[in-house]
Amino acid sequence: MSSSPSSATPAGRNWFGQPPGLTVLFLTETWERFSFYGMSALLIYYMTKQLQFSQADASLIFGLYSGGVFLTPILGGWLADRWLGKRRAILIGGTLMALGHFALAWESQFYPGLALICLGNGLFLPNLPSQIGELYAADDPRRGGAYNVYYVGVNLGGLLAPLVCGTLGEVYGWHWGFGAAGVGMCIGLAVYVLGQRHLPVPVPAGRPIRMAVEKLTRPSLKTSAFVPLLLVGLLVLLFRSAYAQSGNTLALWVDSAVDLQLFGWRVPATWVQSLNPLFVFMFTPLVIARWRRAAQRGLEPAPLAKMALGAAGVALAWLLLAVVALAGVPVSAAWLLGFFVLYTAAELYILPVGLGLFARMAPQGMGATVIAAWFLAAFGGNLLSGLVGRWWEPLGPAGFFTLLAGLAAMAALGLMGLRPLLQRVEAEQA
Repeated sequence: MSSSPSSATPAGRNWFGQPPGLTVLFLTETWERFSFYGMSALLIYYMTKQLQFSQADASLIFGLYSGGVFLTPILGGWLADRWLGKRRAILIGGTLMALGHFALAWESQFYPGLALICLGNGLFLPNLPSQIGELYAADDPRRGGAYNVYYVGVNLGGLLAPLVCGTLGEVYGWHWGFGAAGVGMCIGLAVYVLGQRHLPVPVPAGRPIRMAVEKLTRPSLKTSAFVPLLLVGLLVLLFRSAYAQSGNTLALWVDSAVDLQLFGWRVPATWVQSLNPLFVFMFTPLVIARWRRAAQRGLEPAPLAKMALGAAGVALAWLLLAVVALAGVPVSAAWLLGFFVLYTAAELYILPVGLGLFARMAPQGMGATVIAAWFLAAFGGNLLSGLVGRWWEPLGPAGFFTLLAGLAAMAALGLMGLRPLLQRVEAEQA
């Protein structure tokens, strides 16, 4: 999307080599993710320890909630384009999320609090990053790297949240942890409001819808990509049913079976949720550099090959825990560290690559619709993860981790099997 002169940052106005608006969006997203992941780190423990839910019910509710946060952005993006506009949608969404976090401090408001967070996230999530491209002129060489900078903000919030909100919730009381998440969301909103003058001029609501309709009427529209993308989405749904257990059943196993003692002090179980974003920070530059070197030699794997490797890597990570669980308890934290190293490295091969594949293969004029389909796959996968999580107690840790390894392995085989079909479609669209 090209930027108009009024929306692009004038020459000479830079913060850290980027338009100041990127810093505003970066900090807003950091605090929003702090609130979101801070609450998520506490959720499964709060349900099983404070609300006395059974493990099966708690896992199902966790899956419904985590699925819901990927479903509502589809509606939120449409409302912003049609009526609200991006800025108003972000302010309304952030306010609803803050209210939801504060509501969770009262047990009687548990379900309304989750509903508010899901609805607020739907308005917030699709509209904040969509402003990044509008900060740059179409030929600005910094534009592509801006999304990598923004993704650091996502993971920075995810890294800090369990350390702060998790500690407050586990040590001082659940309401302190949820309250801290709400405060984080309020800080994010304040940053966004105070930084308005650095952000692009808002596009009038309804204009993107009209532009999309015009594009859909053009004869250049190609729909042959829908079948392979649909099949990829179904396999990603299957993969996510295993991948999404890290904040659900895995968190319960960590709390009960892993030795978290460090120099005579027990590390809060919620801190484990910081390992994934920490390794994302560490591994992303290495993975990108590896792909760049492979591309220079003409050996870079195709997107589906990368995704299949990622799913297979997650399968191996769960299989590792299945073997470890057979040895009994307590389990050394070193094994958990090894799991997250393998799990995170594999994640970088499938989820970002899958999103890029959907964006690249989208027929002209239907980019938003195809990205919405990616969110639908995430929704279905997280919802399915809640159903899968109900098998935790019947199968036991070793059997359950083996089941997750099998689900991820099936996704890997399916993705690899789709490569010939996708190659034919790409050749037709070339």
